[in-house]
Amino acid sequence: MTRDTPPTHVVAGALIDARGRALIAERPPGKALAGRWEFPGGKRLPHETPQDALHRELREELGVQVARARPLLVVTHRYAPDLPPVRIDCWRVDAWRGEVAALDGQRLRWCEPEELPDADILEADRPIVTALRLPETFV
Repeated sequence: MTRDTPPTHVVAGALIDARGRALIAERPPGKALAGRWEFPGGKRLPHETPQDALHRELREELGVQVARARPLLVVTHRYAPDLPPVRIDCWRVDAWRGEVAALDGQRLRWCEPEELPDADILEADRPIVTALRLPETFV
């Protein structure tokens, strides 16, 4: 692959509960970077808008229906020169219906904002951590 390879488009949801904690998910065994933590989400299908993909992914992965979400930031990251970059459309999800459940067998963890930098978060998701720790008027 060359540096001109188009990115893999994914969406991520930063679910924020009433206490201000963010939900992170551990990548399960058998997946690339297993054991590391990330914000829930997944690949965007070619026909989907980022918001449609967010709704589908959080329903499939966590069993929730997004009730209120807004764009947080877009991150592009390349893990290795021979891999395509990943482009993450991240959304701040402040309201959802249903109980959060680990439908992919992944471990889930609610973190206070100050705990996020110490979690073993994937490199592509680190700018999301930074954005979540900023005052909302800066983001």
